[in-house]
Amino acid sequence: MASMHVRRANGTGVRSASVERLFTNSALAAIAALGCALGAIGCGSSRPGGSTGTGGARAGAAGTNGGEGANGGGGANGGSGASGGGAGATGAAGMNAGAGTSGGAGTSAGGGAGSGAVGAGGAAAGGAGGISGSSGGGGGGGLGGSGRGGATAGSGGTAGTASGAAGAGGGGAGVGGASSHAADAAYCAQQITQAASDFTRFRATYTNPMSIPRSAKSGTARMVNASDWTSGFPAGSFWLLYERTKDQAWRTAAESWTAALASQQTRTDTHDVGFIINSSFGNGYRLTQTASYKAVITTAAASLASRFNTNVGCTRSWDFGSWMFPVIIDNMMNLELLYRATALGADARYKQMGVTHAATTRANHFRADASSYHLVDYNPTTGAVIKKQTNQGLADESAWARGQAWGLYGFTMSYRETNDARFLDQATRSADFYTQSSRMPADGVPYFDFDAPIRDDVPDYRDASAGAIAASGLLELAQFATGAAAERYRAFAVKALRSLSSTGYRAATGTNSQFLLMHSVGNYPQNDEIDVAINYADYYYLEALGRCADLP
Repeated sequence: MASMHVRRANGTGVRSASVERLFTNSALAAIAALGCALGAIGCGSSRPGGSTGTGGARAGAAGTNGGEGANGGGGANGGSGASGGGAGATGAAGMNAGAGTSGGAGTSAGGGAGSGAVGAGGAAAGGAGGISGSSGGGGGGGLGGSGRGGATAGSGGTAGTASGAAGAGGGGAGVGGASSHAADAAYCAQQITQAASDFTRFRATYTNPMSIPRSAKSGTARMVNASDWTSGFPAGSFWLLYERTKDQAWRTAAESWTAALASQQTRTDTHDVGFIINSSFGNGYRLTQTASYKAVITTAAASLASRFNTNVGCTRSWDFGSWMFPVIIDNMMNLELLYRATALGADARYKQMGVTHAATTRANHFRADASSYHLVDYNPTTGAVIKKQTNQGLADESAWARGQAWGLYGFTMSYRETNDARFLDQATRSADFYTQSSRMPADGVPYFDFDAPIRDDVPDYRDASAGAIAASGLLELAQFATGAAAERYRAFAVKALRSLSSTGYRAATGTNSQFLLMHSVGNYPQNDEIDVAINYADYYYLEALGRCADLP
């Protein structure tokens, strides 16, 4: 199990180790000297060498809404002719509007300030000051790099004393300019183009809309019929690709696979009618305004509404099992069917049912740290809570990753549809738990359960489906949040999408049974769909890429 913990500490993709490049001081000196000659980096003038003082100004505070900046410059040459220290490293992409890593200090007297590199989405911190010599002036505080649309952060520090004391800290951060995410949007648009090319193989491989590919592992696909809760996602993926490419072949496929699900609109035995109909007919109506699609949406909403219990204040999730009235966090996603039907002119009570369900879930599903239980069982007569548990995660008190993503996405969507501030509050709390957890890997793609990294008896499976769902939800939430929080959610989502698009999760063309993403987990306790490709991971990945491509 020791190697498992190494992987977790790295925060890398599934079963891959990060590679760090190590440079010697002599190599850095040569690079910096060459930079001086070429004018690529700023170099201080030579001064007699004295005893070295402790370096560095403190960093300037971060500006807002910056982008990715250049590496910090090296320090100036000292009297001994040695070149300044190395370049500052580029800030990690996709995190908060925080600072990038500062530039290195000069090694001799009179070292120049390094420029801090910019963290994606934020202004850079000031670089460290040069090390002062006994007769030379101390290095100034580094200038923060300019972010996209942001002003340069931090002013230079004051000189060190003749005794070699460090220079004073750099000045405050520059004021951020208008936010721009053009590079991220372009990247996501490029990934959509590649996904459309690769997914043509999926479309050509699976040609029977009545036999639906749900998941795949080791070259074998698991096929289901229209009644399965995942049956609408291939049709939905086809609609999303039509939306982005305008290729009629995607529309033709989407229409065929959507029509095959028409029988599901009258089902009253499952809450998953929302997943099935929204991803297929919902996207179809949104993009084409086909009247028959609207009729299916409103009929399906009536079917879902039949499962609403006024005593509990929720729609019932499952009809199987020993529970009296189970409500799972996934059900937040199906409320969109109720909201949408009312907006299309159906019964106004549907929307109110959705509001009541969301409010009840907010009251009973969440712990003090804003993590969510998977399931709450209610007494259908009194509405009292019987028990709370996590059915598809590791333990009742653990945080099942896909459940956290469903809640984040579902409450964001509920706020969009209702403008109810309670739902925005819950969405931000859920997002903060998800994005700021110490158990979230550095690449932004979670373990299938947040308890997995602290359990030696549990493999370190990631769940790409949870990562994709959360990324899509965070990109929408960023439109409603304000200030630093909005940029933080947006940056995390982009980081996760870049990870999901890497070879650690994104399958090579023609592999993975033609699914796009690898490494999802369906139901760990039941040993069902473990480390597989799965159709809803691809659907929410495509949706998230589309939202990213639309970033201003």
